[in-house]
Amino acid sequence: MAPPDDELPAAALVPDDKRLAAALEGAAASLARASRVVVYSGAGVSKESGISTFRDPGEGLWAKYDPMQLATAEAYDRDPAFVWRWYMDRFGQIEAAQPNPGHRAIAELERLVPLTVVTQNIDGLHQRAGSRDVIELHGSALRFKCVGERHGGFALADLAGSDEAPPRCPHCGDLIRPDVVWFGEALPGEALERALDLAAHCDALVAVGTSGVVYPAALVPATAYQAGAALIDVNPEPDAFAEAADWFLQGPGGAVLPRLVARVAELRG
Repeated sequence: MAPPDDELPAAALVPDDKRLAAALEGAAASLARASRVVVYSGAGVSKESGISTFRDPGEGLWAKYDPMQLATAEAYDRDPAFVWRWYMDRFGQIEAAQPNPGHRAIAELERLVPLTVVTQNIDGLHQRAGSRDVIELHGSALRFKCVGERHGGFALADLAGSDEAPPRCPHCGDLIRPDVVWFGEALPGEALERALDLAAHCDALVAVGTSGVVYPAALVPATAYQAGAALIDVNPEPDAFAEAADWFLQGPGGAVLPRLVARVAELRG
């Protein structure tokens, strides 16, 4: 008897029909002849490594709290100790996670064509999988800064000697906060500017694991589309890019991307 769907490997859950096969072939051909590629990744990529998204129901202690109400400067100002504890719990989940086949396929694609990853994720899993050129639009769970933003670049180990939670900046005494973009805050200007410039000049953009509705980050694929780049959309369900995409590859990134990259490698010889 065949095992239930939830026991099947991810690749078995991707419908292997003629439409998907044709889309894979077309997408691979575009990537194989590209001289500049951007991969735009969202929370769905991290979710395949076991990292819950902000829109997923919480678990345990945090189930009754809305992450979108905690990840704000106002919440941190009201109760920094509480928000810090929530972030430490979330960052523990990130630390325990491992890159999945989708991350590794993207890193492999970088060895085949000139490529930059533009990610909305803060977990560093692209870098751990081997990607070398990664733009983090929403910051990083691996970095910390003071609330006054005068000092930054701290790792958690740099703050280990403090008895306070959250710790204070060793230079100015301000509270330390995660170096991530909270709701209501602007994206880092330099990162967004470079991402948009790359999108405007790329030959192909692969959007994977993203809803396409979070702005201004979603300006990146929109810019590539307007500039005439081939748009490849990888997602389990149709999203905001699916209709505009040249190729919509329906399925989880961890199942679709290894097949796509393997075909690119064959085409490039």
